[in-house]
Amino acid sequence: MNKTLLLGGLFAASTALTPAFAQDKNVTIVLAEEPDLVEPCMATRSNIGRIVLGNIGETLTELDVRGDEGLKARLAESWELVDDKTWRFHLRQSVTFSDGSAFDAEDVKHSFERAGSDQITCEISRYYEGISITPEVVDANTIDFTTEPAQPILPLLMSLLTIVPSETPIEFTREPVGTGPYVMSDWQPGQSITLEQREGYWGDAPAVEKATYVFRNDASVRAAMVAAGEADIAPSISATDATTDMDVGYPNSETTYLRIDHTMAPLDDARVREALNLAIDREAFVGSILADGTQLATAMTVPTTLGWNSETEAWGYDLDRAKALLAEAKADGVPVENEILLVGRTANFPGATETYEAIQSMLAEAGFNVRLQMVEVAEHEQYYSKPYVQDQPILVGAQHDNSRGDPVFSMYFKYHSEGRQSGIADARVDALIDQATAATGAEREALWSELFGYLHDEVIADVLLFHMVGQARVGERVDFTPTIATNSQLQLSEIGFK
Repeated sequence: MNKTLLLGGLFAASTALTPAFAQDKNVTIVLAEEPDLVEPCMATRSNIGRIVLGNIGETLTELDVRGDEGLKARLAESWELVDDKTWRFHLRQSVTFSDGSAFDAEDVKHSFERAGSDQITCEISRYYEGISITPEVVDANTIDFTTEPAQPILPLLMSLLTIVPSETPIEFTREPVGTGPYVMSDWQPGQSITLEQREGYWGDAPAVEKATYVFRNDASVRAAMVAAGEADIAPSISATDATTDMDVGYPNSETTYLRIDHTMAPLDDARVREALNLAIDREAFVGSILADGTQLATAMTVPTTLGWNSETEAWGYDLDRAKALLAEAKADGVPVENEILLVGRTANFPGATETYEAIQSMLAEAGFNVRLQMVEVAEHEQYYSKPYVQDQPILVGAQHDNSRGDPVFSMYFKYHSEGRQSGIADARVDALIDQATAATGAEREALWSELFGYLHDEVIADVLLFHMVGQARVGERVDFTPTIATNSQLQLSEIGFK
């Protein structure tokens, strides 16, 4: 055969294959909820964090959830205590944002102050509630954070602060700028969001060149899309759909619960709150609506959290006792017949609607007057964070993620009287939170443990339900293993190709 023709044929064949090979570096991820914002300071909310955190925006530090490195460097190369209340961070040099501007200490300072500004309601600021933190630029590559009270785990807290340029206005943005390996190249509201790998990233280039996120609230549809090759990863499918070799179960660090507003009758009566807990048959959900391996919750955080109180027992199902407590409260003049609004977040987890419908039915059987209302994530926020809608007693169905190992990421904003999502006001709770937050070592662990037991057994702060188990479906052409953080953060750099 003529050598020129042979070489020409090979060249034509390789050219024809190039688009296919390029397409192999692209992934499609199907999620249950579309983000209402793509704002870096909101990246601690799961529906936003799965897209933004570690992809568009980066943090100073990062918790290693795949190995045993503990807290790792990201935008900060190192850190140390200057004195009891001041941490110094040494920043990575030669880093640029996706808009081409250089990263320095002024960006870190602005990002922190922006996140805590009263001009913008940033999700991340809830984790710093109850702590006075003052950033001070030392030089372009060094920044100090001084705290009151002392914060022994401040470097871990910094694993949540997503850094933006100092020029970023204090208002929500639809065009996020970050130091991460990707930029948002397209957003079709209601349809998809696309991230593309950018040039000039300081770190190693991930294998994924382009990621398209699509949104389907039906878990079965998400699973079917991966099975059909229409998507590569569905991080959250239902337990009933997890029946193939592509499905992977994982503990996802989420705790499902009902937040009780203690300020309104009849929920201000401890007997009524106990009856709420006794009226729900938690065991009935495990292996049916929810996956096998789901644990009954006794605390807002998972059992691997520091200070976990092993002596606290989950509420058992006792319908007769629940009815008796309601009757006793009614005899004392408590208006137990008042309608209680149960608010659930649609597509918050697979089987969410079915779970809340079953809970409503169980509570009704005990004698409660409960009306269920399922809402989307944006509407859910008005019930979940202060100032609450206060026209009637409300139970808010929600999930809380704490994959970072310390209760400080949960306790203040969930339970302190000044906490943004707290339904209680208890002086002993406030004192325990304040003491534990500043403590170290065995004292810190003991204080958190005491708080867990007191909230569950004596305050009956809420209706703790389940520590969840996630189910993901992963397509055959990609290499991805979910972790305890997958429900809140899905870094594209963790995805490879087979």
